[in-house]
Amino acid sequence: MKEILLIGDGGHCKSVIDVLEQEGQFNIAGIIGTDKSINSDVLGYKVIGVDSDIDRFSKIYKYAIVAVGQVKSPAIRIKIFSLLMKSGFVLPKIISPRSYVSKHAVIGSGSIIMHDAVVNANAVVGDNCIINSKALIEHDSIIQSHCHISTNAIINGNVVVGEGSFIGSSAVTNNSLVIKKNSFIKAGALVQ
Repeated sequence: MKEILLIGDGGHCKSVIDVLEQEGQFNIAGIIGTDKSINSDVLGYKVIGVDSDIDRFSKIYKYAIVAVGQVKSPAIRIKIFSLLMKSGFVLPKIISPRSYVSKHAVIGSGSIIMHDAVVNANAVVGDNCIINSKALIEHDSIIQSHCHISTNAIINGNVVVGEGSFIGSSAVTNNSLVIKKNSFIKAGALVQ
């Protein structure tokens, strides 16, 4: 089985681990964390290095995924994603077997589709996105790169979510909207 390195050791990392374990496509080789977390473990997986070790690990492992969450800003996820790409890692799309992704949808590099999420026909999810548990991305919608669509959020049909945006838990969009780049939509909001 292929080995993958996880970058980030916080709460989102735990969710990523759970999806990877259920998906069964990769063995988790280890986690890149902080100086404080070196040699600790996250759900039984060892923190084996810090960001400055990424280049060195790129010579050992082919696959990596950004396992840092995103709320206020996508900056850290974008920085890590760029660093991984520059180091030559392949960032696979990770799709929970408990999600539904239409065969007519497109999922970008390094994006993760979490448990019970739905990505419907002709939807596009860009690179380095989090489509969190129970989120719904309806037909013909475009989620540009580096976005986080939170738990139970609903992106209705024909919506464009601009790059780097955060859509909070249980937020709902009307159809056919354009949400500008780097938007922050609060939990429970109705976007009209």
